[in-house]
Amino acid sequence: MPRTDHRLARLDDAWAVLDNPHGVPVELCAGPDVPIEPAAVDELLTVLDTARTLRTLADAVPGLDREPRIDRVVCTPDFHKGAGIPIGTVLRTSGALIPQAVGNDINCGMRVEVTSLTVERVRPRLDALEARLRHLFFEGGRRIGLTPAQREGLLRDGLPGLLDAGAQVGDADPMHAAAWPAPDAEAFRDWVTSGGGTSYDSIIGSVGGGNHFAELQYVAAVHDGAAAYAWGLVPGRVVLMVHSGSLSLGHQANATGQDQARALWPKGVPAPANRILPILLGEASQPRIQRYHTAFANAANFAIGNRFFLARMLRTGLAAAVGELESRLVYESPHNLLWDEDAGTVLHRKGATPAGGADADHPFGEPVIVPGSMGAPSYLLRGLGSERALGSACHGAGRSIPRGATARGGDAELDAFLREFRVVTPVNPRDPAVAGRRDVIEAWRRDLKQEAPWAYKEVGPVVDSLRTAGVAEPVAELRPILTVKG
Repeated sequence: MPRTDHRLARLDDAWAVLDNPHGVPVELCAGPDVPIEPAAVDELLTVLDTARTLRTLADAVPGLDREPRIDRVVCTPDFHKGAGIPIGTVLRTSGALIPQAVGNDINCGMRVEVTSLTVERVRPRLDALEARLRHLFFEGGRRIGLTPAQREGLLRDGLPGLLDAGAQVGDADPMHAAAWPAPDAEAFRDWVTSGGGTSYDSIIGSVGGGNHFAELQYVAAVHDGAAAYAWGLVPGRVVLMVHSGSLSLGHQANATGQDQARALWPKGVPAPANRILPILLGEASQPRIQRYHTAFANAANFAIGNRFFLARMLRTGLAAAVGELESRLVYESPHNLLWDEDAGTVLHRKGATPAGGADADHPFGEPVIVPGSMGAPSYLLRGLGSERALGSACHGAGRSIPRGATARGGDAELDAFLREFRVVTPVNPRDPAVAGRRDVIEAWRRDLKQEAPWAYKEVGPVVDSLRTAGVAEPVAELRPILTVKG
């Protein structure tokens, strides 16, 4: 893969620009050692055609308070091809919002907790821990029972709403996680009332697929002693990291957004070739925007609750296999969200995370969580509030090989990887009943290859890009102990 796409003009060791026919300012934060996928550049250029769509809408809908436009686009170092919108795209619009610029997995994000355990205590118990986690995540041990009132409380007010409805959530304080208050949860009434009274389902507490995971790590190195101390990060301390999203609820909320966009589309105006449908801001569209915002908030709150329960499952497994522990939240960081800003502007992040600077809530800067690929180090950084980066950073290393292309090779590499690292999946390849099923084992290996280390960019150059660009400063390096994959 070429290191630099010929359509990108490099400005310095951290930034490049993308010229485009619409004159939209587009900058990419990535050093020369970060590979850029040409297909992602193709996809971004197609997204930028939405600037023409907005001009067409402005002509078709006279009397708008402001001209709708794309103000700026910033791409983060993990920039790679998505499903219509590249991952790692931060897009700021004026006078319009674009549901597809957030996508299906609303509030996909990260949760990091630091525990009282040390890696030396955990390593001797990995066999027992693996068995316990497989039971909790995949073999009926989850058992998260919620009443309709608790489900509705979660969807309307996040974890505080869940607590207010009487849920017992264990020892880690959930109140520090953000929430997106919603006036109702009618879009998800079926899920709220499923089972009648206290009931269990296969959605809440699910890791999900793709690059989602629940991982045990330890603090391997500290780069900023003051921030690390404030966040409770001590060398050798075990850390829980969860990456998951809103699952089927996010898909439904995104479908609601696109339904509203189609309903508001002016009659006689052809649909855009890129199939991206913006919604113009204004009084006439407000009821439909509110409908999307409500479903959006419900899905965002569900994602926070789902990550909380996934972390609780990790804590439960650790306690059973290693011994009692304490845990505290370091940060809960969203990826796929939109923010309504002042003066009719909307900031959309697709596979990108906020990286705000120091303030009263975050004296060292907003924590930024950048996981590496499976088996690779992850980093915690402190945001610097870079306006050039639209206050945003990457949400991971980013793919370097398209997901479908990984299944065609890498058998020797996968075998070497599995000899050195533990991955807990629904399939236990060491179970004699499973080991004799060649079809099952081949499907299991094919799935692992799609998330293997060689399918992702190296996290070091990605983190260096953030530092060089003045976006975020490294605080600590975390190395994996064990990963749970759905």
